[in-house]
Amino acid sequence: MSALPAHENVPDFDAFGITAFTTTREAGSYGTHSDEPVREVMARWDALRASLHPTAPRFATASQVHGTRIAEHDGAWEGWLRVSEADGHFASWRGTAMAVTIADCVPIFIAHPEGAVAIVHSGWRGTAARIVERAIAAFSRQGLSAGELRIHLGPAICGACYEVSAEVATALTGLPATGHPHVDLRALIAEHARAAGVTRLTTSHWCTRCDNARFFSHRAGDAGRQLAVIAAPAEPHAG
Repeated sequence: MSALPAHENVPDFDAFGITAFTTTREAGSYGTHSDEPVREVMARWDALRASLHPTAPRFATASQVHGTRIAEHDGAWEGWLRVSEADGHFASWRGTAMAVTIADCVPIFIAHPEGAVAIVHSGWRGTAARIVERAIAAFSRQGLSAGELRIHLGPAICGACYEVSAEVATALTGLPATGHPHVDLRALIAEHARAAGVTRLTTSHWCTRCDNARFFSHRAGDAGRQLAVIAAPAEPHAG
């Protein structure tokens, strides 16, 4: 298997055979909207797919639109599937890798010990619409309760750095706001997840803006994007 790119691993997920990580600036950008030659960006995608393919022959991504759609994937295909207009992915079948691009928005990693997984991209619109609840509902439809899930909120802009308009703050919190308040998206998503019944939740200490030397940040003026990736190998390891 090829080596994975430079990344921050999700704690605890590997204990039940699930690969989950966010790439770092050192790995290079996975976005195609910068001045970097597309062939160089696509070479990174190809290398990533090659590293995952031996245990996850299916790879799903999407055109992200800051919406609430969670694309659900079965195990009846192989290759790279790019979905139209989705901001999350769910797979109850092992052997499916899924990824979202990130630069300040929150990557939400969700896993069940039996191998069902989801990955979600949540900016302020997705957070206000409680996209995490839609992802949790996908597990529930498979008979997997929220109390059995593990959630990790990956590197994203922190509350101290994320200044928004009063209108956005109100949309997120439901409370009146004035001026340009600061909002912690990960704290809000954690509240939504816990309200839905999740009890096992961790949050990365990294801020994409504060730690701009390590991660790409839209607020810092970067055109680059990191990837958040999750995959439950087709053959889980023993133990």
